Amino acid sequence: MSVDGWNTVLVLGGIRSGKSEFAESLVADAPTVRYVATAADAPADDAEWAARLAAHRARRPETWTTEETADDPRRLADVIASAGPNETLLVDDLGGWATVLLDPAHQPADDTATIAELAAAVRSCAARLVLVSPEVGLSLVPTTPLGRAFTDALGAANRAVADACDAVVLVVAGQAAWLKPGAPQPATVPAQAGPAQADPAMVAPAVGRAEPEPSPAVFTPGTPPPAAPGAAGGAEPDGTAWAAPTMALPMVATGLVIQPGMELPMPDEYAGPQAIERLATLDLPGSGLGVLERAVGFAAATQGTATPAPWGQVRVLLLHGDHFGDAAAGTVAGESARRARQARAGRGALARLAAESGAELQVVQAPASAPMEAEPTLTGEQVEAALRYGWRLAEEAADAGVRLLVLGACGAGTEAAAAAVLVATAGAEAPAVLKRVVTDSGEIDDAAWMRRCAAVRDALHRTRNSPRSAKDVLAELGGGDVAVATGVLLGATARRLPVMLDGPVGVAAAMVTRDLAGQARHWCLLADDGGHPAVRLGADVLGLTPLLDLRLDLGEGANALAALPLLRSVLALAAALPAHPSLGGGEDDEPDTDEPDFREPEPAGPGPTSTEPDFREPEPAGPGPTSTEPDFRAPDGTGPDTEPVDPSGRRAG
Repeated sequence: MSVDGWNTVLVLGGIRSGKSEFAESLVADAPTVRYVATAADAPADDAEWAARLAAHRARRPETWTTEETADDPRRLADVIASAGPNETLLVDDLGGWATVLLDPAHQPADDTATIAELAAAVRSCAARLVLVSPEVGLSLVPTTPLGRAFTDALGAANRAVADACDAVVLVVAGQAAWLKPGAPQPATVPAQAGPAQADPAMVAPAVGRAEPEPSPAVFTPGTPPPAAPGAAGGAEPDGTAWAAPTMALPMVATGLVIQPGMELPMPDEYAGPQAIERLATLDLPGSGLGVLERAVGFAAATQGTATPAPWGQVRVLLLHGDHFGDAAAGTVAGESARRARQARAGRGALARLAAESGAELQVVQAPASAPMEAEPTLTGEQVEAALRYGWRLAEEAADAGVRLLVLGACGAGTEAAAAAVLVATAGAEAPAVLKRVVTDSGEIDDAAWMRRCAAVRDALHRTRNSPRSAKDVLAELGGGDVAVATGVLLGATARRLPVMLDGPVGVAAAMVTRDLAGQARHWCLLADDGGHPAVRLGADVLGLTPLLDLRLDLGEGANALAALPLLRSVLALAAALPAHPSLGGGEDDEPDTDEPDFREPEPAGPGPTSTEPDFREPEPAGPGPTSTEPDFRAPDGTGPDTEPVDPSGRRAG
């Protein structure tokens, strides 16, 4: 077993069951993988077998290395036993290994002893190890001696390796069933999906991971929110939850830390353009979806399909972490804490919009940040813990079935911290990216704005000789909320979970991720820049074009939720509309007979040609009333609106 508890796993399955794809998805989050190929090369006259081997090779990312053991079956045990705790190995498969073992070229050989050596190597393996093997014994006994020898040897190898592994999973028709130590979650193997396509959120969680520590409460607005862990009566948390030990993260499970140059997944490069091309074929009366086509392309790329579905389960992460010093100049004391309490209680604009859109709302307590102008905002240890905490938040969301994260913040001084990050990473000037300070009464406070600019200036001067790596920027300038947001973006990228940014904190975090994993920005969507200069600049550097230009300023997170129903409607429309009949979309030539026929009939002869009742006033036909109303007057000449008249013509009474 590896040092961080990530297990050795045996993946069993029949031919074309999806076992190899499932095994590859288990290690898709690793930065590098040693792929141990056990099968011998295809003979020159076996084109079909050569095509199978080529398909396997084509699925492997460029960061993987391949190691062949077909020349010596005993070498497989040596490779596994010598692997270090920071390595990830994928052995595919034991069927090929058993075939080589029984090859006459390697005889005489002690099959039993060789299998025992392999099982011992697996049991003592320090690396993260996944082995693939065909399951045997579910059909008739082979009729040839060689076939029986193969099933006997492979069956014995499967039993020995399964006993040595910490977990065993059986893949049948693309469905994964965990046999050992149990079945944590059913899983589906994406059809013909390689590591760059498989959705880790759709496979069973990595066995052997520790249970996640309690996280800030998640609730659906409109229902009473649960109290914070360990808090009575909904009291404010003590702010130490972020420092709790993190669960075994995919990038940390191999013994690695979050570091620059991580290789994380990219969205599907083909699905996005295919979705845009498909939009041009839809049966729309107008010219299309306009700039919102980009939302369809983004959803298609992140979902890996040309017909993306509207984001169903959405979770809002509202980061609350104050910055001390002049970064928070002009902020009313306690205002950010009030906003956080309001969101937890299901009140305010953010909670109401979340309730309207059916989104979950999670208030995340980030570590407080020291005054940037005087000292580093966080220590190095705090940065590491905040990054891992953010990563864990994204993992918990993916495990809960969330399909879109919305990232916002409500701490004091967040705009100045984000501006400092942009100055350090994009070469901006503080006055150009700091928004004007507006008081509660709606007045512009230029004195507070100048103090914020001075804080950023002094912080950059203090750190003029410091490195500008991602973690240094977070420690010196970014602070707790930006660090947690950075971890969220990295974790979401690792789990192929798209994130909608809303406000300067999320954009600043995306700027930092460029040094850690450049793939993260491709999983980010910006609905509206809100007219914020820092968001505009950061989005321009990141290549994120806002979908809308509504200049919403409802608070971070709320702006994105206001645009979410429109984006969902666009995705639903794009997925449901058929192609135009001229492009083979199909449409009946005759109208549906169940519908009323509102066509005007042809004239059938003299008389009115309309089938509508004739309400025209008829011509007078002689003495008497000209109205077509029924005459309800009595014989004596009286009626509802008349008075009795005597023969002399005088009215009675």
